[in-house]
Amino acid sequence: MLSDLLLWNKIGRIVTLLSEQLNVSSERALDLFYTSKTCERLHDPSTLLYTFSDGYIADDVVREIQK
Repeated sequence: MLSDLLLWNKIGRIVTLLSEQLNVSSERALDLFYTSKTCERLHDPSTLLYTFSDGYIADDVVREIQK
């Protein structure tokens, strides 16, 4: 399991990637991330999503938004 501090840093990197990929503000990217199913899965240690790269997780959020 990832410590809270490491998870917090990972989320920061994911939000930065989302902001760049979607060309939106950091605040908007943060909102998009925290309202996504991907965020729920990231916080569930049983999914092991935290072991995936930041880019993969950001792409997963983008795919979710496009659906």
